[in-house]
Amino acid sequence: MTLPTAQPYPFTFPPERTALVIIDMQRDFIEPGGFGEALGNDVAPLAALVPHVRRLLDGCRAAGLTIIHTREAHEPDLSDCPPAKRLRGASDLRIGDTGPMGRILVKGEPGNAIVDALTPLPDEIVIDKPGKGAFYATPLSKILADRGITHLLFAGVTTEVCVQTTMREANDRGFECLLVEDATESYFPAFKQATLEMVRAQGAIVGWTAAVDEVVGALAFQRSP
Repeated sequence: MTLPTAQPYPFTFPPERTALVIIDMQRDFIEPGGFGEALGNDVAPLAALVPHVRRLLDGCRAAGLTIIHTREAHEPDLSDCPPAKRLRGASDLRIGDTGPMGRILVKGEPGNAIVDALTPLPDEIVIDKPGKGAFYATPLSKILADRGITHLLFAGVTTEVCVQTTMREANDRGFECLLVEDATESYFPAFKQATLEMVRAQGAIVGWTAAVDEVVGALAFQRSP
């Protein structure tokens, strides 16, 4: 299957060896009152992203792709959170502190949950990651290897931090990667644009980019008789 208008040139992928990776679509980052807003960010652009990610998710589910969701999440005792990470921030709230949605970025807390519209199905994979990238200190590499995955489609937030970090980790591990442009978002529009340009620079140095409509349309066409 090929996406002819992907940038910087057409992206070809085999659906049976492709996974959709949805990064950190969590209440604490996306909803008013969460950690993202506590840091002084306008969460409206991230909230507006949810229907686009859902459309991509529905298309990939219908095509039978492997679906992987990630959450940035720490153990309740913060044993997996380096002090340097916990102490950084733009507000008085830190990881592990109690915020409007429970303890911030702690497993099992209300704010750590994936937003309702994107709730994982029982057979979908959910990765709790203590770092920005989804490969660090997680079983993701083994999961992909066990399923014979060679190609990854990326969506989620934020574009320039957890999404880009995971995509670069995947690129270093030999995966062919595509970032779905309108299924990712940042609190800072310039950061998103810069990330898209970096990803596809120098002949897809990290990977490709394409729109939701192109990905979903190609998957639907492939399923049609």
